[in-house]
Amino acid sequence: MVVSHVEVLVEEPSMEAALRVLLPRLLGDTSFEVHPYQCKNDLLKRLPERFRGYSSWLPTDWRIVVIMDRDDDDCHTLKRRLEQSASDAGLRTRTVTGSSGYQVVNRLAIEELEAWYFGDWGAVKGAYPRVPDGIPRQAKFRDPDRIRGGTWEAFERVLQRAGYFRSGLRKIEAARAVAERWNPDSNRSKSFVVFRDVVREMAAR
Repeated sequence: MVVSHVEVLVEEPSMEAALRVLLPRLLGDTSFEVHPYQCKNDLLKRLPERFRGYSSWLPTDWRIVVIMDRDDDDCHTLKRRLEQSASDAGLRTRTVTGSSGYQVVNRLAIEELEAWYFGDWGAVKGAYPRVPDGIPRQAKFRDPDRIRGGTWEAFERVLQRAGYFRSGLRKIEAARAVAERWNPDSNRSKSFVVFRDVVREMAAR
């Protein structure tokens, strides 16, 4: 079935800002809307009610995507919680049904949106030319999804050392700047690739 529209639920405005730049490139003519929440806990709290609302009217050719930062949570436990919320509302998830017949896709940014920035350092370099070229070759940054000690904090430190955001990372501004330069086909973050591929699957004609 051709998907005509995608509803995307995210935990904060910087992810919204990045996706509003990225999704038109992945979805083509498929329409979408991004709904940001105040924080991760706000989205988790409101998700069951939101899912119940969708279950009462969701068209058969619409899909829902939930994107949440893993942060310090166990990824399997968090994913099960998202899956259970959808199931309790009577919605079918891609994890359960496979690539056909699903209504909801739950995806985690591991550990945070900023891992996707480290996954495409060329995009960061394009937005902030003074950052070092060699960041992806450093052992602590080699796997974007395994950066320790807080990914956004690490991203902020790298930018500040290069003379950007001296008073603190402006996350929405950075999200737009980096996302505008993302190459979706070369991102090294596995969590980005999993998200990218399922969105492209929805857009397939």
